[in-house]
Amino acid sequence: MKKARNIFLIVLIVVICMISSSCFVVTNENQYSLVRQFGKIDHIVKEAGISYRIPFIQTVDTLPKQTLLYDLSPSDVITSDKKTMICDSYVLWEITDPLKFAQTLNCSISNAESRLDTTVYNSTKNVISATSQDDVISGRDGALSAAIIANIGSSLDQYGITLLDFQIKQLDLPDDNKAAVYERMISERNNIAAQYSAEGSSEAQKIMNSTDMEVTVMLSEANKEAEILIAEGEAEYMRILSEAYADEGRQEFYTFVRSLDALKNSMKGTSKTVILSNDSPIAQIFYGN
Repeated sequence: MKKARNIFLIVLIVVICMISSSCFVVTNENQYSLVRQFGKIDHIVKEAGISYRIPFIQTVDTLPKQTLLYDLSPSDVITSDKKTMICDSYVLWEITDPLKFAQTLNCSISNAESRLDTTVYNSTKNVISATSQDDVISGRDGALSAAIIANIGSSLDQYGITLLDFQIKQLDLPDDNKAAVYERMISERNNIAAQYSAEGSSEAQKIMNSTDMEVTVMLSEANKEAEILIAEGEAEYMRILSEAYADEGRQEFYTFVRSLDALKNSMKGTSKTVILSNDSPIAQIFYGN
């Protein structure tokens, strides 16, 4: 009897411990805890910590609270100019209203991803179908993603989901027409480059012509000023020379100096010998006549 009583006590303690442990609800930082009573959500624990529930009557489901990544499957989209492109993208999302999420998607992440797939694909198709292929390609730096997010708007709020970001990993052409499109794009870029080169050459020629004309005018003005200065200098020289010869006291000295200058100019080359006749004005200087 004593042994049976001990076994009963041990079993009772184990049962009490099990019941006590089932009373606690442990909620982590990265999750929501949904407490259900008879299958219906009674309350939601959003903050991390330990809370309580009624054993055997209340059950607990958990939902992720952190940012989630969903990688969409590559899909074909058609531009406004009827060109097919392949779009490969992903989204970042999170559960912001766990009650709506549980009511509409039955607490299923796969159901949420299916809804995201449909919504994002339809938005991508609508935006790209209203955009030309060239604009789609040029908008891969972020403008296209922003337009798709704006098109989605708040349509996911009804599921308790918030779309945080949408990014295109790859937006490419089908292999069968990729080469033809690249050829056309290269040709268009070459035409634009040739147009820019022609406009640049024309503008450069205008600048060169304008500069040449300005240089010609400046040289003409400079030559004019030089001629004026030379003429004024020669006039001043002749005036000084005239005044010098007009003075009898200086006339003989200037005659002597000019005769020496003439003699100096006649001595060219390596020969320093000068032959003068007796009646030469230069020879008369040395004779003292």
